[in-house]
Amino acid sequence: MKPDFTKSPEGLIPAIVQDATTNVVLMLGYMNAEAFEKTQKEKQVTFFSRSKKRLWTKGEESSNFLNVVSILIDCDSDTLLIKANPVGPVCHTGADTCFNEKNTSTDFLNQLEAVINDRKNNPSEKSYVASLFAKGINKIAQKVGEEAVELVIEAKDNDEKLFLDEASDLLFHYLILLSAKGYSLKDIKQVLQSRHSGN
Repeated sequence: MKPDFTKSPEGLIPAIVQDATTNVVLMLGYMNAEAFEKTQKEKQVTFFSRSKKRLWTKGEESSNFLNVVSILIDCDSDTLLIKANPVGPVCHTGADTCFNEKNTSTDFLNQLEAVINDRKNNPSEKSYVASLFAKGINKIAQKVGEEAVELVIEAKDNDEKLFLDEASDLLFHYLILLSAKGYSLKDIKQVLQSRHSGN
C-alpha cells in the first residue's frame, strides 16, 4: 500500500508520530509526497509545514530529531502512523509530547533499548555501544558469545555478584545484537508467546 495524497486538495495527509518504545503519541503533523519520500530516505521525520509553506524536518533547529523505526499506512491510505525514537523533548515548549504528556516507560529494558537504538542512529565517538555498531555484526555477535561463555563459567561458582554481573553483560550485548539485526525484545516476546499458545 502507498499513501494517497490525492484525497486532499492540498496534497497533504496527517502523520501521527508514536514513540516506538513506549507507544506514547508524540505529535501530529502533515506530509505531502515529497516529505514522505524524504522521511523514508533519511529515516528522520520530515513534515510539510502549513505555516512555513515548506518541508520541515523535526529537529532541524533544536536537534531533537525523530528517528524513524517504521511507517504504517491506514486502511484508507490517507493517514500515516510513524513509529520513531525521539531525541530529546518533542514539543517546542520543551514538553515530552505536543499533548503535554510524559513520555516515560516503566520498563527499564525498553528504556535501555531506546538508548541503544539512539547510539546506533546517532553515533558518538565516546559511546561504547556506537563503537560496537561501527565494528559490524561479526564483532557484536562475538561479544555476545564471549559474554555467554563468561556467564556459564560464573554459573558453576557461588559468587552471586559475579554471576549477576555477567548475566547483565550478556543481556546488554544481546540487546545490541537484536538492534543490529533490526529487532527488539518485543519481537522475541511475540515468538515466545506464539510458542506458548501453541502448547
